[in-house]
Amino acid sequence: MIRILSSFAGAVLFIAIPLSTQGGFERDVVKTSAGDLEIMFIGHGTLMMKYAGKTIHVDPWSRVADYQKLPKADLILITHHHGDHLDPKAINQVSTEKTVILLTQKCADELKKGTVMENGDSQTVLGIKVEAVPAYNIVHKRPDGGVFHPKGEGNGYVLTFGDKRIYIAGDTENTSEMKALKKVDIAFLPMNLPYTMTPEMVANAAKAFKPKILYPYHYGGTDPGKLTELLKEEKEIEVRIRKME
Repeated sequence: MIRILSSFAGAVLFIAIPLSTQGGFERDVVKTSAGDLEIMFIGHGTLMMKYAGKTIHVDPWSRVADYQKLPKADLILITHHHGDHLDPKAINQVSTEKTVILLTQKCADELKKGTVMENGDSQTVLGIKVEAVPAYNIVHKRPDGGVFHPKGEGNGYVLTFGDKRIYIAGDTENTSEMKALKKVDIAFLPMNLPYTMTPEMVANAAKAFKPKILYPYHYGGTDPGKLTELLKEEKEIEVRIRKME
């Protein structure tokens, strides 16, 4: 299937081509003004992307892939320090001396390497603009009353590939910063309870910043079909379900 979203004048704004499962992982290809962006859905909160001859790993985790068999990283993004997102073994397996690692301060303290991005920071790496978006809880809390993800500790990332903007939210709820995002073509929003968002929270955020394609990811035992139902009237948002428990 090829899905094309176009403006009222007929100019093509967005093309995404879903591919069949390859190598055990589902993959989609997105057309950008600077070439194809390939997204591989590794599982949980873990992604791999290829763009302009570069390989990008997001929150590589040994439980969902054998990283000795995956391509080496030119860029690694780590959203926060929890063990299912910060996995030193997987990071080391895909790293080379030239690999750029962008991460939070808590991650850098543990990993002892990498470039720290604070909430709100922006930089361009390997020709890709990277913006760090706050990722935190508002409602869901631990038994002691503390939130699972305090503000300031985690990042989501907005990556710009040519004319396309991709938002990878990390572990977060539907924050004001998320809902204020502009011109997002693809969004990955977490839905694993009780740590991040309910389907209703994801729908609330998506209606606010209106990504053209929305992938629920890191959704654990939550039924992603509920999100599809909640957004069925939002014709400008295509919800895509991939194997990202």
